[in-house]
Amino acid sequence: MGIKGLQGFVANVCHDVHKMINLKEMAEEHRMRYPDSPPVIVVDALSCIRHWYTPESWVCGGQWREYLANLEDFINAFTAADIKLVFFFDGVVEQKKRSEWVKRRLKNNKEIGRIFQSIKMYRQQPGRGMFFIPSGLPTFTRFALKSLGQKTICSLQEADYEVASYGLQHNCMGILGQDTDYLIYNTSPYFSIEKLCLDKMVTVMYSRENLCLALNLNITDLPFFACLLGNDVVPEATLEGFWHKCLTSCPPKSQSYGERSNIILAVANYIAGLPRSYSSVKNLEEMLPLGSDKTLLCKAIESYILPGQQSPWLPPSLSNSQALSAKQDTGMCSDQEIFQLAKEQHITGENYMVFNILSNGEVECSNTLEDELDMELPGQALIYRPARQHIYSVLLEPRKDTQRVCSVVKEWFVYFGNPLHQPDLIQPVQLDIPGETPSLRTLWLGKGPDIENQRYSTFLACFHLQDMVEELKALKAPVAAVCCLLMYLLMQVDSLSLEDLNAFVAQTLCLQGMSAAQLSGLQLVQVDSRAVQLGAIFIRGLATLIMANSACGSPFSMDDFMPWKVFDGKLFQEKYRQSHRGCSLEELLEGNGFLCTQFQNLKSLICKACMAKNRTIQSRQRGDGFIAEMHRRGRGASFQQAHRTSFAPPYCNQNRGSQWRGRQPYGSQSQPSGRGYRPGHQDQRRRFQFTPRWPR
Repeated sequence: MGIKGLQGFVANVCHDVHKMINLKEMAEEHRMRYPDSPPVIVVDALSCIRHWYTPESWVCGGQWREYLANLEDFINAFTAADIKLVFFFDGVVEQKKRSEWVKRRLKNNKEIGRIFQSIKMYRQQPGRGMFFIPSGLPTFTRFALKSLGQKTICSLQEADYEVASYGLQHNCMGILGQDTDYLIYNTSPYFSIEKLCLDKMVTVMYSRENLCLALNLNITDLPFFACLLGNDVVPEATLEGFWHKCLTSCPPKSQSYGERSNIILAVANYIAGLPRSYSSVKNLEEMLPLGSDKTLLCKAIESYILPGQQSPWLPPSLSNSQALSAKQDTGMCSDQEIFQLAKEQHITGENYMVFNILSNGEVECSNTLEDELDMELPGQALIYRPARQHIYSVLLEPRKDTQRVCSVVKEWFVYFGNPLHQPDLIQPVQLDIPGETPSLRTLWLGKGPDIENQRYSTFLACFHLQDMVEELKALKAPVAAVCCLLMYLLMQVDSLSLEDLNAFVAQTLCLQGMSAAQLSGLQLVQVDSRAVQLGAIFIRGLATLIMANSACGSPFSMDDFMPWKVFDGKLFQEKYRQSHRGCSLEELLEGNGFLCTQFQNLKSLICKACMAKNRTIQSRQRGDGFIAEMHRRGRGASFQQAHRTSFAPPYCNQNRGSQWRGRQPYGSQSQPSGRGYRPGHQDQRRRFQFTPRWPR
C-alpha cells in the first residue's frame, strides 16, 4: 500500500523527486554501462493490474480475451525496446499485515454493495469511478503472463520486499509499480505504472536521492521515516500524538501545503535532529502507545532492510532477519521432497494455494462481486467449501500417529456475514472413493496410464463426480472442465434453474468462434445483477478447479481452466437475458446448427449427472417482467418471502454432519472436536451452518 500521502507530497511539494524518462533510452544507457547485464524491469503485478484492465466492461465477470490481448500488447512494447520483464505476485499475507488486509476487505464489501445498488437502480454498469477489478483477476493474470512466455514469481513473503530484493540483487534497470514503498527501499529506480505511456515508452521515475535532499535525510533514514508516517505495520492511530508534537516543534513552512504534507516535513525534521542509533528508536518506542508489542517500530524498520544491507537505527543482529524469515520447515507436510516441489511450483506460479496449505495451513480469498441482498445465491466461499474440504484431505494426508485425522485449515475467505475477526477453521473431508486416497507422492511423482487415471478420478472426486470419468474424458478438456463446474454448482445451489444452465452452456459454446474484437463490440441492452453474481461465482469456480488440479498432480493442463477459453462477461449477460426471456434455441446459439447438437449433448450430460444425485433442474424464467416486479415491490420482506429459495446446502445436515444431496454421503462430520473450538455464527438469510472459528 505504501505510505499515505507521500505520493501527493512528492507530486505537489517536492517537484525534483519525479521526472519524465524514456524507458527505451534508459535501456540503451543500461546496456552501455553494464554490458553483461541486459536491462530488466521488475514488475509489481498487483499494483499494475488496475492499469492493465482497460476493457470497458468490468462488472459482468471479466472480458478475458480483451484483457489477454492487452497483456500481450504490454509485453510486446517492452520486447520491442529489448527490455525483459519479471513479474512478481503476492504469494502470502504475512501475519503482521493481516489486520490491514481484513480492514481493506471489509471496506471493499461496502464498495461492492454500492455497485449492486447502482446496477439494480439503472440496470447498467456503474461508471469507471466505481471500478472494481473482476473477481479472480490477480490469479488468472499470473497464468496469463505465463502463457505469454513471461517469467512470473510468486512470493514467499511480502511481495514488495521480494520485488525490491530482486531489483537490488540482479542489478535491474528499475521497478515498475504504484507503491511509495519503492521510494523507501534502497533498491533499483522506481517507475510509475500510472504515468506510463506505452506508445511512447515514457513514464515518471521517482528519485529517493532527491527525496532525501528535500527532507535533509540520508537514504538509510527512509525506513525509519516511513514507519513514523504510518504503514501496514505501524497503525496511524498510534502516531497521531507524536505527529502533533512534531508539528509543534516544526511549524508549517507554507499555508498552501496540506496537513499531510506538513506532517511529512515535521517528521523528517524530527528524524534529522536525532542521533542515528538504536537507542533513539528504543526511546521513541517507549513513548509511543504501541500496546503490548514495544518492538513494533523496530520490526517495521527491519521490514525495509534488504539482504546485505544494514540500518544505523537497528542493531546488526536485526538488520537481516527479514531475509531469513522466508526460510521454513516442512510445515504440515511430512514428505520433504513433496514439500520442496510444492514450494518450487509456488514460486514459479505453477500451482494455486497448495504451498500455503502445506506450509502453514492457512489460505485467503479476497472479495468477490456478490450481492449481499440476493437471498437465493450464497457466497462463492460457501459454495465451494465442500470441494475445498476434499482438496485439503488430498493435500494433508493423515499421519499414522494422528489416528487418521487431518489438521484443520484456517480460511480467511470473504463472504457477507463474516466479520473476519478470525479465520474459519475448516476440517478436511475424505474423498468418497473405494480404497484410500492416493498419496501426494503417487499423484505428483507417479508415472503410467494407471496413475493418470488415478489423477483424473481423484480430481473429479473432489467435486463428487468420480462416477463421470468416462463421459467427461470423452469431451475436449476445457469443455469437460466447464461441465464439471456446472454439475457441481447445480448440485450445490438449489436456486439455479434450467435457464441459468442454458445461459452458461450457450455462452461457452458461442465463445469458441469469437475474437477479442468481436467480444469488445458486443453492446448490452441492460445489466442484470443476478447474472453479475453468477459470472463471479463461475470465475471463482474456475479457480477452485485450478486448486484441485494442483493438488491432484495436474490431470488437466492449467490452460484448460483459463477464463479466456470458456467465459466472457458480456456474452454471458447476453445469453442469460435471452435464456430467461424464453428465446428459441436457434436464437440462443445464433443460428449455428452444429452448436445446437453440442448444446443438447452437454445439457443432457449435465442433467443426467444431476439426476443421479436426485437433483432435478427446474425451469424458472426471470424475464423483464420479473425484474420490473422486483423493482416495483423492492427488496422488502414480502418480496423476499414470495420469491426466495432457502439455501440449505446438500452437504449441511445438522443431524448427520456433512451430506451430499441424496443418499450418497458427501463427507463426514465437518466440525472439529476438542478444546478451543466454538460454534460459528449463523447467517439467517441463507440458513448455512458455518464452520467453527478460533476462540476470541
